[in-house]
Amino acid sequence: MTDPTTHSQPAVDPALVARVKGILVQPNAEWLRIDGEFATTKTLFTRYAMILAAIGPVAGLIGSLIFGDASIIGALVVALISYGLSLAAVFVLGILINALAPSFGSTVDQVQAMKVAVYASTAAWVAAIFDLIPVLSILSLIGAIYSLVLLFIGLPMLMKTPDDKKVVYYVVVLIAGLVLYAIIGAAIRAVTLSVAATTAGLAGTGAGY
Repeated sequence: MTDPTTHSQPAVDPALVARVKGILVQPNAEWLRIDGEFATTKTLFTRYAMILAAIGPVAGLIGSLIFGDASIIGALVVALISYGLSLAAVFVLGILINALAPSFGSTVDQVQAMKVAVYASTAAWVAAIFDLIPVLSILSLIGAIYSLVLLFIGLPMLMKTPDDKKVVYYVVVLIAGLVLYAIIGAAIRAVTLSVAATTAGLAGTGAGY
């Protein structure tokens, strides 16, 4: 018999759910909590980023298999590469935020900078669920835009930026981030086209026999 005092572990970490809800619904209060929390780059990624960043690639994988004509292997390759590059982009963004901090009178703190990069990405990661249905994928842009709002709120708070330099710091980080994500996006599109061409070529070769 099962011990009635034994409780099964929840499928999703309640702390993770609470953090997502907090940053999306009450960002100012949540950023304050985040500011005072102990963290490391490793915990930020293993306990948060690596989980949420998987939403888009998994949704895209399922959507392409159900609504598209992609092969399972091809779709899986694209999903894995997209996942890896999205995490790499957030990591690099965190490094950029910290590297730019001295130029705007902000505190140099790699972990705080990584907190900004990771938690500001929450809205974009969550909204990527719309990639499950290709025709609705445009709605993921709403999450991306809200992530920019989260960045605007959290950046000066965690990096202790003086009031007179908040906007300029944000704009510079925003431009650097947009360039970074444009490069990542181009890389993902290139991989997608390459995989599609390879799959089509293999299909053509197979049809010739």
